[in-house]
Amino acid sequence: MNATLGRWRLWPLAAAVMFLAATTGTMSEASGVGAMATGGLTSQPIGHYEFCRANPSECSSRLRDRGPIVLTDALRRVVIQVNLDVNRAVKPMSDFDIYGKDEVWAYPDQGVGDCEDYALEKRRQLAAKGIPLSNLLVTVVRKPDGEGHAVLTLRTDRGDFILDNLSDELRPWQKTGYRYLKRQASTHTGRWVTLREDQNMLVGALE
Repeated sequence: MNATLGRWRLWPLAAAVMFLAATTGTMSEASGVGAMATGGLTSQPIGHYEFCRANPSECSSRLRDRGPIVLTDALRRVVIQVNLDVNRAVKPMSDFDIYGKDEVWAYPDQGVGDCEDYALEKRRQLAAKGIPLSNLLVTVVRKPDGEGHAVLTLRTDRGDFILDNLSDELRPWQKTGYRYLKRQASTHTGRWVTLREDQNMLVGALE
């Protein structure tokens, strides 16, 4: 009886998700099961803007979004290994300690970096292994304590997964406890889109 009542309690949430998807467009740029819901174009984080000025070729690619990549067992192993390798290889250090100023996005070629540097390096290594950049998207979130943070989102047919310097696990985005703010667009390496908090909160509630 309790299980039945629980399912009935979840039905309004499920209906709300379906209604929002129908009335506001697709749940993501190219949806997979458990994909984040994206909105329109938004501003780049200042660190990424400066990174693009210093590395224009990194941010000028127009991408063909063929949809989320198929997450095979072999691919999952590769992604988990890259996440682990970068987490172990890079020593966490703040931008101020490295560069004497805040918000510098760069590859951690000297073996030190902060969260966005980990994300950039994982993106670079996974792209070199053949994963399309349209499925490797640097993402800005807010941690439960309110601090800003950057991670890498992997878009797959099994949902969006997070590569994080704070965890060696490949986690579904709904299981991180983060509030998702914005991420790179899947169609252009220099553009960013909002992440729709209204839809994402409803989807997370059903997990």
